[in-house]
Amino acid sequence: MMNSITINNLTKRFGNFTSVDSISFDVKEGEIFGFLGANGAGKTTTIKMLCGILSPTEGDALVAGFSIKKEPNKVKLNIGYMSQRFSLYNDLTVEENINFFGGIYGLNGSRLLERKQWVLKIANLNGKENLLTASLPGGIKQRLALGTAVIHRPKIVFLDEPTSGVDPISRRNFWDLIHNLSSDGITVFVTTHYLEEAEFCNNIILINAGKLIAEGSSKELKTNYLKNDLYEIECSNVVDALEILEVQNFVEETSIFGNNIHISVNRNFSSTQQIESVLLSNKDIKISRVNKIVPTLEDVFIHLLERDKK
Repeated sequence: MMNSITINNLTKRFGNFTSVDSISFDVKEGEIFGFLGANGAGKTTTIKMLCGILSPTEGDALVAGFSIKKEPNKVKLNIGYMSQRFSLYNDLTVEENINFFGGIYGLNGSRLLERKQWVLKIANLNGKENLLTASLPGGIKQRLALGTAVIHRPKIVFLDEPTSGVDPISRRNFWDLIHNLSSDGITVFVTTHYLEEAEFCNNIILINAGKLIAEGSSKELKTNYLKNDLYEIECSNVVDALEILEVQNFVEETSIFGNNIHISVNRNFSSTQQIESVLLSNKDIKISRVNKIVPTLEDVFIHLLERDKK
């Protein structure tokens, strides 16, 4: 597969603050590429550089074959972009939004009409062209925003946390659309803070404090970066239990997941009885279950962030 995006030592500084710190990676044509990181990690700054909106301080990137430093306008003609907040005008109708974005990308006549019908179809808005966009439910508005972002059939679409603030069913439907775009050969570059969504990506990059800390498929990340067995503990007095487990010589790392505790264990670990024994030494702690579990991407992410602090 050819590269749709090639990034070489891309850096962005704002005064003395380095938002993106000399990152390099490739994105293949037609793949769904996940770009993950906590708030402030450098995700949005990277996307804005790749879209030709921000100029890099150092380095360069080829997006759809064009340099973001030398040919930013050509980059913009070959991409679609959907921001964290829906990139629609709430005071325009559905049809007016579609016409506006179609016009920006040079669509008119029969070509605009054809693509307008496609956008209305994927957004489930046929017959509702005259509705004000502000009146649309979040999930429908999200699909309309995606439709307008790719109305011109770009080679690449950048989605910056596109499912933030919508319900789980709408998020799942949105990801069905993303897979359809990928099947049509469009490269999808997506950031998300829902780590379960990253499972849908072909390849994933993790970024922290402007630096890349891991890369691979979901399976590769779990296999390559988590070497120790993982256990989930459901118990009362979670905070007290966590403090007890943190100082045990058989525990490598601890984290809270909802109302439960996840621990990774090292070579000093022999059985779940060790866990039960140390916790039950505190009479206020009642154990409901202790299970060995398959790690999630969230486990990997927390592990890498903790490692990055050391």
